[in-house]
Amino acid sequence: MYKLKPKNKKELLKAAMGKIPADLAVKNCQWVNVFTGEILPAVIYVKDGFVAHVEINELDGPYHAEDVFDGEGRYLIPGFIDAHVHIESSMMIPRNIAKVIVPHGTTTILHDPHELANVYGMDGVKYMHDNAEGLPMRQLLDIPSCVPAVPGCENAGAEFYAPEIRELAKLERAVGLAEVMDFFGVMHGDDRMMDIIEAAEEAGLYLQGHAPGVSGRNLSAYLCGGPYTCHETRGSEEALEKLRMGMYVDARESSITKNIEAIWDGVKGCTYFDTLTFCTDDRESDDLLHEGHMNAVVRKAISCGMDPVAAVKSATINVAREIGVPHLGAVAPGYVADMVLTKNLTTLWADVVFYEGKIVAKDGKLAEPIANLDFEIETRNAMNLAPVTEEDFIIVPPVENGTVTVNIMEYQTKDSSVTDRKTVKLPVENGQIVLGEEMAYVAVLNRYGKGTKALGIVKNFGLEVGAVASTVSHDSHNLTMVYFDPKDAMVAANELIACGGGMTAVKDGEVLNTLRLEVGGLMTKLDAEELTVEAAKMKEIERGMGITVPVNPLLRIVSLALPVVPYVKLTDLGMVDTTNQTMIPLFVE
Repeated sequence: MYKLKPKNKKELLKAAMGKIPADLAVKNCQWVNVFTGEILPAVIYVKDGFVAHVEINELDGPYHAEDVFDGEGRYLIPGFIDAHVHIESSMMIPRNIAKVIVPHGTTTILHDPHELANVYGMDGVKYMHDNAEGLPMRQLLDIPSCVPAVPGCENAGAEFYAPEIRELAKLERAVGLAEVMDFFGVMHGDDRMMDIIEAAEEAGLYLQGHAPGVSGRNLSAYLCGGPYTCHETRGSEEALEKLRMGMYVDARESSITKNIEAIWDGVKGCTYFDTLTFCTDDRESDDLLHEGHMNAVVRKAISCGMDPVAAVKSATINVAREIGVPHLGAVAPGYVADMVLTKNLTTLWADVVFYEGKIVAKDGKLAEPIANLDFEIETRNAMNLAPVTEEDFIIVPPVENGTVTVNIMEYQTKDSSVTDRKTVKLPVENGQIVLGEEMAYVAVLNRYGKGTKALGIVKNFGLEVGAVASTVSHDSHNLTMVYFDPKDAMVAANELIACGGGMTAVKDGEVLNTLRLEVGGLMTKLDAEELTVEAAKMKEIERGMGITVPVNPLLRIVSLALPVVPYVKLTDLGMVDTTNQTMIPLFVE
């Protein structure tokens, strides 16, 4: 079990008693207490990276410390903790995301590397762990539980069972079993999920959940199965039910899905919020640079009416308790000295960030640069897929002329990830289906040498011309594309096969732009500023192709093949009813 320990507890005790000088005293600050909700003038004493003592109302020295830092009357809060995030979704490697989130006051994240695990298996998880060595923040790892997300409904680049969980639990910063998204398997006691959960419990890992829309007896069964958190809560009533049942609700505000407002509206009448936590899940580089990280999530909660100290609590001590890591998430004796000074408890821009008692960022910039490291896995080609032809993207109907009844995916809105199954009749002319209004073709090709492929029809995606394709396609990250002309789809697919993965846009047989993601087809070694420039080019092109409603058009395609999000998705094996985890035929006989 992961623990935070002082180098020398006896020295910490001496500093607490005032028998030896502390390493640091932060004076003249307004101490935000996440235990009582109070804000008090105080001096914070730090020894060996831990808080040794808090002296309330001590305004004048001398201060018994080697170094004294003037808080200048600013609020002192604990460093932010992200309850659930996928680093890969930022399209940056672990070291580069640290460069941008530490200056915003985030000192700990709970990250689930199941994106790269689906591509490279255990090698991918170990890379995400090792790339984070020696950072001025704590990147705690949750071991992917569902690789692939739903066995039998998709093929990925790896499969995880109990032995893989046991092996990965040996990693130094592994603390949890990541989002157990096979909620159907948990509810019904599936052997694979029960074995995985048992392996995690034996290793002392906390169990992170994923239960969108799960309620009533199904929710009770899921909780009895072991997972006790959920970042997929979207609605007000759903949030209230989960809090009532003792579940931790990781209220999410990502670049794709924004749930804070609805969740707060549902739970604001409660007396206690000890099991309400915050997370980002998926947040892109542009948002990280300009809106912030966890400070932006807390800011949103405050804007919805949540008390500022309660909101800070949901992004600090509540998360530490959720994951079972003591001595984290508060500024108090015996707690690790991760702290943030901010002028404003509503906007929460970080002026000074302390990590284990050391200043690691000031005024939005790192105190010291983060060194780059090189890993062999970063040079691998993640596309085990031969070049394709136009014929690979043509749906062949059962009749030459007439009509066919087809099961299609229909997005509820042009910025929602939720899709419904619709059964429609479409005309067929000379062996080709005539698409209806707002419809396009969709294809998912396995990129791990399995040879599996599925074609379908999607409505209300938003694309108006050309083709868009991506190897960022949660969670198996197969090659996914939306298109009208099979030739455009062929060109798009071959472009990503040739460059090793990423995102591309094609029109009239010509590549308009490609965002290359050379690390597993998911990430790039570009830093946030460089990546934001490249991503902006891609966004503008996709907006010009009709994807104008989502704030970030690049993320429109990434959940199209995710078979754990309601209610129907297309994987490399075909169309999936995600509620019952059953396959749906394309044509209705």
